[in-house]
Amino acid sequence: MRLFQEPSILISNMKGYVHSFESFGTVDGPGVRFVVFLQGCPMRCLYCHNPDSWNHGGTAYEPDEVLEKMTRNIAFYQTGGITVSGGEPMLQLDFLIELFRLAKARKIHTCIDTSGVVFDEDKPELMSKIDTLLSLCDLVMLDIKHIDEDEHLKLTGHTNKNILAFAKYLNKKDVPMRVRHVIVPNITFKEEYLRGLGAFLKGFTNIEKIEVLPFHKMGEVKYENLGIECPLKDTEALSEKDAKWALKIINSRR
Repeated sequence: MRLFQEPSILISNMKGYVHSFESFGTVDGPGVRFVVFLQGCPMRCLYCHNPDSWNHGGTAYEPDEVLEKMTRNIAFYQTGGITVSGGEPMLQLDFLIELFRLAKARKIHTCIDTSGVVFDEDKPELMSKIDTLLSLCDLVMLDIKHIDEDEHLKLTGHTNKNILAFAKYLNKKDVPMRVRHVIVPNITFKEEYLRGLGAFLKGFTNIEKIEVLPFHKMGEVKYENLGIECPLKDTEALSEKDAKWALKIINSRR
C-alpha cells in the first residue's frame, strides 16, 4: 500500500501555497476561468498528471494578491470566474475561504475542483470551515476517482468513504455540483464500475453535469523530470469513442 499524507493535517494559514496559475481556463467550470492550482495533495492517484503538486511548498500568496492577478484582466472573465484546483485545494481552507470572500464581494463566480478527501463530519471545527466555504462557493467540481472501495484504495492509496459522503452532503446542502470521473483502461473502464457510479448518483438533484475525462499520457514527462517511475506508463490512452460509451453507461443508471 502506498503512503499518503494524513488529510486531517490542514494548512492553517491565510497565505496560499500556489503551484501555478492558468489565465485562460476553458475546462474548469463555466465560461473562461482564472484557475489557481494550489500545492499539496494527500492522495497519490496512479493517473495523476501533476505529481509535482503532491508535496507542500509552492509560492506563498495572500488572497488579495491572487485576486489582483485575476482582476487585472477582469474583462476576460465576464462569462466565467475563478476556479481553485490543485493538488487538493481544501487542504488550504483558511486561504480558500478568504479568497472566495474577496471574490464574492466583487461578484465573481467561484468554483473549486476537489476530490473532497478532507471531508469528515465527525470534526466540528473542520465542518464549520467547510460550511463557510460552501456558502461562498457557486460550484463544486467533485472528482470521484473510483466507486469501488477496494479499487479506490489501489488507485489512490485512500478510502473513498469520505469522498462519497461529501457528494451526499453537497446534495443535501443543494450546492451545485459537476461530477468528474477519469476513465482509465483496466481500472475504471469497466461496465460494472460505471453502472455502480451511475447508481450511486441516482436521485441527486444538485448535479449540473457529469464529465468523463479520458486517460491520457501527457503527464509522463513530469514523472521523468522528477525521477519518478510513471505507474501507468504501459497503459494506453482512452479514445473519445470509449469515453462517450462510458458516459452513456453512467447516465443509464441515473
